[in-house]
Amino acid sequence: MDRPDDPLALDFHAHKLPVAMNRPRITPPNIAVEPECWRRPALADAVVAGGGRVTTPPEAEALVWAEPAAPDLLSGVLADGPGIEWVQLPYAGIEILTHLLDRDHRWTCGKGVYAEPVAEHVLMLSLAGLRGMGRYARAKDWSPPEGRNLLGGRVTVLGGGGITDSLVRLLDPWDCTITVLRRHPAPMGGVDRVVGPESLYEALGDADVVVVALALTPETAGIIDTDALDAMAPHAWLINVGRGGHVVTDDLVGALATGGIGGAALDVTDPEPLPEEHPLWHLDNCLITPHVANTPEMGLRLLARRVTENVRRYIAGDDLLGPVDVDLGY
Repeated sequence: MDRPDDPLALDFHAHKLPVAMNRPRITPPNIAVEPECWRRPALADAVVAGGGRVTTPPEAEALVWAEPAAPDLLSGVLADGPGIEWVQLPYAGIEILTHLLDRDHRWTCGKGVYAEPVAEHVLMLSLAGLRGMGRYARAKDWSPPEGRNLLGGRVTVLGGGGITDSLVRLLDPWDCTITVLRRHPAPMGGVDRVVGPESLYEALGDADVVVVALALTPETAGIIDTDALDAMAPHAWLINVGRGGHVVTDDLVGALATGGIGGAALDVTDPEPLPEEHPLWHLDNCLITPHVANTPEMGLRLLARRVTENVRRYIAGDDLLGPVDVDLGY
C-alpha cells in the first residue's frame, strides 16, 4: 500500500532532501544490493543502469534492499555499512520495518511503483463483485440473474495517491461518480469530490463500490469496522487492496453473512494467509485473491525501473522518488 504525509492519501511524489543530498556526484556511487535473493540480480543491474557501482555494505554509501521483510537482516546490514546514507526499500507497505527508521539514513520505498497493476486488480474485482461472479463461480446449476452495472456507478476510494490516480484513469470510460477520502482534502483530477476523515460514513453510504487503498497506520487500522459496514449500502461491495488490518475481519464476516453489504473482494486479509477453514472462504458473496494485485513477477520490472531512476537522481543530486516520512512511518 503508499503515502509520505497522510495515511488517508497514498502519494509517491518526490520530496526535497537536505542540501547535502542534493549535490551532484562526480564519481559513481558505491551501492550495496542486499540480501542475496532472486530479486538481487535484476536490482543490481538496475543500479548499474542508473550509473551506480554495486559493492559490499562496508564500502557502500547507499543500499538497495531486495527483501521486502527480514528486519533483523536489514538491521545487521546497516550495522555493517556505517557509510550508508540512503536506503531504498522495495515495497510501499513498510510497516514491518518501521521500527528501523531513523534520521541517520534517508529512506525511500516503493510508493507508487505498483499503482498500475493494483488499480487494474481493483477494477477486475469491482466488476466481478457487482456482476455476481462469486455466486456464479460456485453455482452447480443454472442460477437466477443478479448483478449491477459499474457503468454510471458511485465509487468511494479511501486513500488519494498513486493507486487512486491510476484507478481514476481506468474508471474514466465507466463514467463513475468518484469520491476520494483523504486526510488533507485537495482537488484531484477526474475526482468529483474529495473529503476528509470526518466524512467517512457519508462517503461510504454514497457508494456502490468502496475501495480501500491506504497505508496501514494506527489511524487507519480497523477503519472498516461494524460502524463503517453499517454505513455502507446493502448492495455495496468492499474492495481491499491496502492491508488486511484495515478491516476488522469478524465484523466483515457478520456483515457478509447477514447481507449487511453486497459483498467483499479481498486481495489482503487479517490474518494473512487466511486459514483454510476460515468463514470467509465459505461465503459466496466474498471473493479472495492471495495478495496478488501485484505479483512478484509483475513488480520486479517496475521496481527495477524505480531503482534505476532513483540512482540517477541520487547521482545528479535531484529529489528522490518515494521518500519515507520517518515521523509517520510510511
